[in-house]
Amino acid sequence: MDALRTHKLRSALTIFGVVLGVSVIMLVTALITGFDQKIQEQVKQFGADTAFITKWDQGRHGGPPPIEERQRKPLTLDDERTLQESCPAVKNVTAFLQTNWDVAHSVRTRSGEVTGIDFRGVQANFGLVYANAATLAGRFISEGDELHKEKVVMLGENVAPVLFPEGDPVGKYVNIDGSSFLVIGVVEKPKGGFGMGDEDRRVLIPFSTFHKTYPSADEIDMRVQAYSGMLNQAVDQATEQLRRRRNVPYNGKDNFSIATAEEQIEVFHSIVGKVAVAMIVLSAIGLMIGGVGVMNIMLVSVTERTREIGVRKAIGAKSQDITWQFLLEAMTLTGVGGLIALVLANGLVLLVRVILKWPGSVPMWAAALGIAVSVGIGLVFGVWPAMKAARLDPVEALRYE
Repeated sequence: MDALRTHKLRSALTIFGVVLGVSVIMLVTALITGFDQKIQEQVKQFGADTAFITKWDQGRHGGPPPIEERQRKPLTLDDERTLQESCPAVKNVTAFLQTNWDVAHSVRTRSGEVTGIDFRGVQANFGLVYANAATLAGRFISEGDELHKEKVVMLGENVAPVLFPEGDPVGKYVNIDGSSFLVIGVVEKPKGGFGMGDEDRRVLIPFSTFHKTYPSADEIDMRVQAYSGMLNQAVDQATEQLRRRRNVPYNGKDNFSIATAEEQIEVFHSIVGKVAVAMIVLSAIGLMIGGVGVMNIMLVSVTERTREIGVRKAIGAKSQDITWQFLLEAMTLTGVGGLIALVLANGLVLLVRVILKWPGSVPMWAAALGIAVSVGIGLVFGVWPAMKAARLDPVEALRYE
């Protein structure tokens, strides 16, 4: 420690690479852990025993959907009824309508306006199937609303206060794309959101009303709710029924897709895994730089302390004593770098938690691994300088100036 304190600047520059590499490992681990937790919370908000059905292949396309997907026929309400009646493992099915994503909708009152809304036509059982569609105030859309094509609307929790800053919106009217709708309730904001975009912009009207108001909208999506513990069977049964109804050949590819919460989490894990590998490669480069720096500084230290080594050997120190002296010095140097990296990573994570309301933290195993890696760097890159010191001839070392 005295030797390290004597050359503070040199020691600090030496461990810079170690601090950088180890802090990246800890920070990436904390970010991945936090995002994984939030993604699982958000996905499971839809319902643990549910699956989402659409005519589009789900996941990232890297551009516009291929022409084969665009030419697929939409799902229909007859498909919904068939799944409900012919799949024993299916407890409930709900369908909803949306216009194309490039069509912008807005909802306004005299007090305010919200654009970029998540505008859907939903059925009465939407709130039963979707675990994140709980009613916060008023009531949910009923079968009577759907049957009579009533012009009623439910607002998302973040939409209501913008349109009605004075208070309760239930029983009042809003204007959606030029049409007047009666507010009957407010949908509770889904839990598990984070970041600056954590807003519930949902605006829900009855399915039949949506179809009447926007007759060109035919993009029906569905969510299937299975009986407890029977999700896999429900997916298999739904797949079989839809393949038959949509005339998919025996060996043909499905012209629709069904995705469960677990599958969406697995897709996220595969993406995160690739990011983690890239970050590990970058941190490994930092650790290599730090390790080379440690080796060079220790070689300089051996040269500077040649006479000291000679004195130690002259009074009985063995070669292994000299080896361990310099190895421990190198490991102490890099270990201090690991501790600094731990403090730095935790500080950055705390900052992100405060700003983004995000639950990530550096796991204990990641902290222990980071410290172990930093000490290991000192051990590996300190071997050559330590062996060089141990091989010095005591007589020659004593005569060194």
